[in-house]
Amino acid sequence: MKKLTDHPIEGLMKTTMNSLKEMVDVNTIIGDPVQSPDGLVIIPVSKISFGFASGGTEFDRSLDNNDQNENSKDFPFGGGSGAGVSVQPVGFIVAGNNQIKLLTVDEGNTALSNLFDFASKLTDTIQKAVNKNKDNNINNTYKAENTENKTN
Repeated sequence: MKKLTDHPIEGLMKTTMNSLKEMVDVNTIIGDPVQSPDGLVIIPVSKISFGFASGGTEFDRSLDNNDQNENSKDFPFGGGSGAGVSVQPVGFIVAGNNQIKLLTVDEGNTALSNLFDFASKLTDTIQKAVNKNKDNNINNTYKAENTENKTN
């Protein structure tokens, strides 16, 4: 029995996987940034889907009446493989003017946009809480100093 690494289907699978690697890279999903004349940086974002199938069979030579060599353990191999790739634009990340926004191409893809909006609101809320805490500390320090001055 042949080892799987010696089997012809391995070559089919390697060829297909290498072709897929060539088609899909990180720059396909998150595109190269483009800077506009007004200073905004625009980064395209895409969704990639792909499928892969491979299969094959070995044919029994003993069924062939013309084949006289029954001692041969090697059967003829027939196989094939295939793949499909789909690239769909999702939106654009726009960075500039002290903000980052996701502009979606399809309104159905709002989950990522909502995530960016939530992160922005969360950052603003934390910033306001920190500033409020600083203001309270300054006011408490001022009140404490005034109280000490009145008692003396």
